[in-house]
Amino acid sequence: MKGKAGSIKISLFLIVTVFTLIGCASIVSKSNWPIKISTTPEQADVRVTDLKEGKDIFVGKTPTIVTLSSKGGYFKSKRYKVEATKEGFQTQTMEIVSTLNGWYFGNIIFGGLIGLVIVDPLTGAMWTLDPKDVNITLAAKTTEAPSEKRSLSIVLIKDVPDELRDKLIRVK
Repeated sequence: MKGKAGSIKISLFLIVTVFTLIGCASIVSKSNWPIKISTTPEQADVRVTDLKEGKDIFVGKTPTIVTLSSKGGYFKSKRYKVEATKEGFQTQTMEIVSTLNGWYFGNIIFGGLIGLVIVDPLTGAMWTLDPKDVNITLAAKTTEAPSEKRSLSIVLIKDVPDELRDKLIRVK
């Protein structure tokens, strides 16, 4: 019986040791996140830029999925700018920011001090990216005619920005 109790104590000791040497968020989470980027209309040019480094991370067309890191350095998170452009539409931008990962607080129970101050901050697993789905609606470009000249433009109602719809004149 002594041998069985001893092996249980050793197993318990090993489990506790493993959990104190690793971070909780590093176990159950990650530091690289797939971000789905879509636009209305589709097939817009999209550029994802790392705001700290000023470097383009991705350049392509929508819809797409881009894997981005939440790790910006020791206890530092990442921020990205997403810019969508398409001929005939206004350029739109949006930001992706890092927020504290809820699993990081699991270190209080499982990961211990090493997980809180070393492992998760170094791996970047203490952060998550928000939003995970980026949906950008591009507004159609409008041109204003000079006041002395009048013009008629025919466009689809869906291409008229909301703020201009109350200025439309119905033609019968």
